[in-house]
Amino acid sequence: MPLNISWVESANTPDTDFPLNNLPYGAFVSDAGEPHCGVAIGDMILDVTALEADGVLAVPEEEEVFFFGDWSEFMTLGPEIWTGFRDALTELLSEAYADPQGLTGYMVPQVGTQMLMPFTVSEFTDFYASKNHASNVGTMFRGPENALPPNWLSMPIGYNGRASSVVVSGTDVRRPWGQLKSPDAELPVFAPCKRFDIELEMGAIVGQPSEGPVTVAEADDMIFGYVLLNDWSARDIQAWEYQPLGPFQSKATATTISPWIVPKAALEEFRVDTPNRERPLLEHLTEPGPMLYDIALEVGMAPEGKSETVIARTNYREMYYSSAQQLAHHSTSGCPMRVGDLLGSGTISGPEKDQRGALLEITWGGKEPITLDTGETRSFIEDGDTLTLRGAAIGDGYRVGFGACVGTVLPALDDPYKR
Repeated sequence: MPLNISWVESANTPDTDFPLNNLPYGAFVSDAGEPHCGVAIGDMILDVTALEADGVLAVPEEEEVFFFGDWSEFMTLGPEIWTGFRDALTELLSEAYADPQGLTGYMVPQVGTQMLMPFTVSEFTDFYASKNHASNVGTMFRGPENALPPNWLSMPIGYNGRASSVVVSGTDVRRPWGQLKSPDAELPVFAPCKRFDIELEMGAIVGQPSEGPVTVAEADDMIFGYVLLNDWSARDIQAWEYQPLGPFQSKATATTISPWIVPKAALEEFRVDTPNRERPLLEHLTEPGPMLYDIALEVGMAPEGKSETVIARTNYREMYYSSAQQLAHHSTSGCPMRVGDLLGSGTISGPEKDQRGALLEITWGGKEPITLDTGETRSFIEDGDTLTLRGAAIGDGYRVGFGACVGTVLPALDDPYKR
């Protein structure tokens, strides 16, 4: 598909994340200090809440869908409404629109605008679904002969995380305290995390509820859109706590998402197949067609006050399981899925060292530190470091991007229990 031309000139450049082909959904602080829903177009934001209030753009048979300044209410309306609304936005922002001057008053520059959480997170589930990542981590902890757990090739492994600590890009993340135990120590200590890390992921947002098991095709229809996701991880806390029930406090500090929800419709032409199976999947997890997306991803690291180094580049197509398969698997027990549920893909890693989506892998557990362009070395994240995730599906002369997913690590509290 070629670039769709908009009357917003900045949307027609090949390097923007937000051409007319994209039209992602976000939330921002308006001039009046209120949360508003907006759509990114080029370097601007179309104020959807103001358009609705003035009767310029409305959802049929609905009132004040965008009044509260996030997209949760809109998601409940379902795929048919999602499609019609996207068509209406495309018409308003197309170069053929008859009265672009009438919309300029609803445009807000992205630069300098505070972004908010674009939806209310109901629940958060994180998966472990990249074969390269799982093999690397398993090799480090269990050796190459037992790298993958016996169940890994049959189902997407996941755990229930914390919706309360999901934050929007730009939110600082404080280094956590927790129980740490060195291999040669008899007992743990309570101290700040020393091996703080990122996980480069995609997040799928559930836009429709379920009451029982759903097929992979039905699950795909339930997905509203996608975000970049960084599931911050305290590796030393994790190493001590994860037996036998898996991650807990090590993953509860924060999960950062990009500010823009890219609708699934904007990614349709970038669909790709999941990989060949080493073990046939059970029928309820078999894909009805291409379920992954060709989305180029990268991670940048910048020490405080210094330039950024790109430390990894990979692609979402490297996953072994798609978000639709993860969602279908989540429902198999009869577990109800809710509007606003967030599914983390799990760390996305390619086969090469510079394609690994976590410092744990890149530095092989800290044994192989990397050298940044500044000359400094890193095994894990240091205080003041800013980590930035970026991603885009690359089309013919345009890109469908997510905006940056950014977080800066603050020092741990001196004493978390001092009152």
